[in-house]
Amino acid sequence: MNECTHDCSSCGSDCSSRKEAQSFIEKPNQMSKIGKVIGIVSGKGGVGKTMVSSMLAVSMQRAGKNVGLLDADITGPSVPKAFGIHGKADACEFGIIPTKSKMGIDVMSINLLLENESDPVVWRGPVIAGVVKQFWTDVIWKDVDYLFVDMPPGTGDVPLTVFQSLPIDGIVIVTSPQELVSMIVEKAVKMAKLMNIPIIGIVENMSYFECPDCKKKHKIFGDSHIEDIAREYGIPVLAQIPMNTELAKHCDNGTIELYEGDWIDPATNQILNL
Repeated sequence: MNECTHDCSSCGSDCSSRKEAQSFIEKPNQMSKIGKVIGIVSGKGGVGKTMVSSMLAVSMQRAGKNVGLLDADITGPSVPKAFGIHGKADACEFGIIPTKSKMGIDVMSINLLLENESDPVVWRGPVIAGVVKQFWTDVIWKDVDYLFVDMPPGTGDVPLTVFQSLPIDGIVIVTSPQELVSMIVEKAVKMAKLMNIPIIGIVENMSYFECPDCKKKHKIFGDSHIEDIAREYGIPVLAQIPMNTELAKHCDNGTIELYEGDWIDPATNQILNL
């Protein structure tokens, strides 16, 4: 006891002053009923994280599940555009009501609360992190089997807030084949392990381009190194999504729910088997 540092997390002694580690998990809205919470993360921007989040939500909904999609990328919200959702979210005395997509997916994004959806969000980190918490505590996620959280890139305030405040059941890491991105993926993997967050697997976007005429696959960014990283950390590669003009059009036109293709299905099945 004479050498006590009061850091119980690093001490194996069983003494009367020992304190259990404090949990920062926030309670959801009293009217929410949420099953699994899945985070979609990336080490950097521009790798297609929102598209993958949207495809996972659509694929899960096609599997017969009730799905919610929380857009935690407060300064770069793009989920509503992918689903063609405009206008404002409703509210009642019990909390904020998510907007439903055309196919019935519950969506919550800062863009659904702004006066104009093109207005920039010029807030500091703590305020942004607080809004993400409110999307969990104040929004009524009613009868949602799977809630996907589209997180901003990197390992800063918001990912840290989500990992600490929400009961994350697992994360999907989105990457692309470039050597630089592969290096940054390792940072996301190490952060998840540091926070004791289960990693479901990796989805590689823009893996290749398939010629519509000869069907030959071209690796625009060169050979992928994702298998090496996955093997090093013992996590599976769940999907490799090609550069596809139709997918891009669906995201731009707000019709992501109409995409055709089974690229993301292995990732959906892995999540269903959690």
